[in-house]
Amino acid sequence: MKRDETRQIHVGGVAVGGGAPVTVQSMCNTDTRDAEATLEQMRRLKAAGCDIIRVAVPDEAAAKALPAIMAQAPMPVVADIHFDYRLALLAAQAGVSAVRINPGNIGAPERVAAVADACRERGIPIRIGVNTGSLEKSLLAKYGAPTAQALVESAAGEIEALRAVGFEDIALSVKASDVTTAVAAYRLAAERFDCPLHVGVTEAGTSYGGLVNSAVGIGTLLMEGIGDTIRVSLTADPAEEVKAGLAILRACGLRKRGVRFVSCPTCGRTQIDLIGLAKRVEERVSGLDRDITVAVMGCEVNGPGEAREADFGIAGGKGFGSLFVKGQVVKTKVPEGELLDQLMALIGMG
Repeated sequence: MKRDETRQIHVGGVAVGGGAPVTVQSMCNTDTRDAEATLEQMRRLKAAGCDIIRVAVPDEAAAKALPAIMAQAPMPVVADIHFDYRLALLAAQAGVSAVRINPGNIGAPERVAAVADACRERGIPIRIGVNTGSLEKSLLAKYGAPTAQALVESAAGEIEALRAVGFEDIALSVKASDVTTAVAAYRLAAERFDCPLHVGVTEAGTSYGGLVNSAVGIGTLLMEGIGDTIRVSLTADPAEEVKAGLAILRACGLRKRGVRFVSCPTCGRTQIDLIGLAKRVEERVSGLDRDITVAVMGCEVNGPGEAREADFGIAGGKGFGSLFVKGQVVKTKVPEGELLDQLMALIGMG
């Protein structure tokens, strides 16, 4: 697909925009003031495949924990700040990789200039985060609701506030919890702005509903070439956000890293515990950093043919199954209880 052309920024050592690979972000749900707990979660999210992590900075104590966090952070760190520009200054001094703050929320132009200067001096980009829950009252009155047009007009004002003080190292998000509004807003933003877009559906929901909403919204935009970095916002463990983000990128053909997992729906021909087996296989291969496809099929007759593009797979029978590689059966009559371990051995994880 043809990617939308945007300017490139660097969040730490990670390029965002300008044709760079789409990155996956998440946000720590630890208390940032607890540096060790925050670092431990960062390490776990890095292992899951997270590229950029964000932390909340609600007060001075959290800001003062940032130097210790930055000294050991395993990936670029974005400081999430609302209203208090002094926290942004402390975050910049701590050496964070990026700052998420809206100029319109921090008051007088001299405060905006102070944050912009501190970030410019250290090569720190600023992400403007506009969403339907924080639109200006004047825009709500003008449009009558938090529409896509209102989101983009708000973003234009925030971008202009930074550009007025000579700051151009900007990323932008225009999120809504309604998928259609979010998609419409990002389409308008892609037409109007050249800054890299951080794409997501805000307050998307739980690990099930939120994943569906995010897959539809983020996936639609990515397939249209819109989006430079993504976050799947879930009411769940942040590691689930990372796994979902990577899965969306793989489904869109934008990320080869990691295993592509394929399984068929159950039907009357299925004579093994296909649902349980598929879940166990997916769990075992989910962290494998290899560009392979693994399939779990319920029918021994059609399985290898239906998943012939898979590198490794299982095709079920009655209480047993066959193992196949590149569509070719390599083992037959494997007892159901041994299928998982023997498949892992074939893959090289035994």
